[in-house]
Amino acid sequence: MATSEEPFRPHRVAVLAMDGLLPFELGIPHRIFDRPRDRLGRRLYEVVTCSIRPPGPVRTDSDFDVMVANGPETLATADTVIVPASYEFGPVYEDGVLTPELAAALAHIRPGTRLASICTGVYVLAAAGYLDGRPATTHWADAERLQRLFPRIAVDPNVLYVDDGDVLTSAGVAAGIDLCLHMLRRDHGSAVANAVARRTVVPPHREGGQAQYIRRPVPEPQLATTTTARAWALGRLHEPIQLRDMAEQESMSVRTFTRRFREEVGISPGQWLTQQRVEHARHLLESTDLSVDQIARDAGFGTAQSMRQHLQSALGVTPTSYRRTFRTGSGITG
Repeated sequence: MATSEEPFRPHRVAVLAMDGLLPFELGIPHRIFDRPRDRLGRRLYEVVTCSIRPPGPVRTDSDFDVMVANGPETLATADTVIVPASYEFGPVYEDGVLTPELAAALAHIRPGTRLASICTGVYVLAAAGYLDGRPATTHWADAERLQRLFPRIAVDPNVLYVDDGDVLTSAGVAAGIDLCLHMLRRDHGSAVANAVARRTVVPPHREGGQAQYIRRPVPEPQLATTTTARAWALGRLHEPIQLRDMAEQESMSVRTFTRRFREEVGISPGQWLTQQRVEHARHLLESTDLSVDQIARDAGFGTAQSMRQHLQSALGVTPTSYRRTFRTGSGITG
């Protein structure tokens, strides 16, 4: 917090735009970090986009370029540097080495700057040596290649993002939103992050999805959490789970557990359990040939009728329709 002798300065986030960038990923940091303000209405963050070259156009993977007004020297002014995905990393992606131009740009980054990547942006951090001996993640389709190219990295293909303190990495596309919300929550707490998530119309913590999307909710710092109980419950969704059973995992009373759970997740434990069972059922419908009855049992709904009612309520479709739609490629994403 700024003092009277210390003028207020927003946290500066520099987003590194490179040829072949994906416009969606480029926009994520701006959408998340441009919003928050303090009680005096001052922006908590200043987000700037910069290139590894002098100001000018940067190619995207779409049918337009973006004009970037800042060169690589901007990296020297950043408190956080975010590297979005690109399809034209060249030697970085092919051989795991920086080009001279990119190396010169990254040399501007000050020691102690927080670094983050979205999707394949992790290759830039890896080639620069920032991830040596650290855990990291990327899009599941690139995880094996990343590990092979950079054997000193502990690549985890099964998570949305990895927070290793001053270096953070995320999986593909929308996982970049999860990562930016996580950093916001870490910087300014749950209330600020939740407010931004609501305005962006995304959940504060993405709960569920496919194999890569392990549940990683982020609680308020330095508070007892309900993480253990959630992990315990996720391992036995097929069983009856009582609220008192979850509370016991954290050695809390039911009342304290329920309150803490709502603070962290935003919904009741019962609602959360239903969400997890719906997500698990979706995954099984998408990825297996199990019968609807078996999926209902495996997901903890007990009967096909119960599962049908919950999926109809959550997704607006029956299990059979969901499976048919997904496998014909029209895509239901929730």
